[in-house]
Amino acid sequence: MTKKDLIELVTRKAHLTKKASTEAVETFLAEIQRALVKGEKVILSGFGTFDVVQRKEKVMYLRGKQEKVSSHRVASFRAGKTLRRKIKG
Repeated sequence: MTKKDLIELVTRKAHLTKKASTEAVETFLAEIQRALVKGEKVILSGFGTFDVVQRKEKVMYLRGKQEKVSSHRVASFRAGKTLRRKIKG
């Protein structure tokens, strides 16, 4: 599913205009992004948790050369219990 598909789905299910749906989805995603940039955890009950984790410095072999990758922050997602159960079937 793409963002465009999600906007179309929200438009149909929430009986909103395409403009209102686009604004709602964009705002939702922007607020999750804003919270993650600030280092906050985003918990969506029944769905999962978005978090930022610190990766340690490590040595990797890229294009046949040994290169050092410095420590950095990455976004992570852990599915909630309800989502895990639904996916399992």
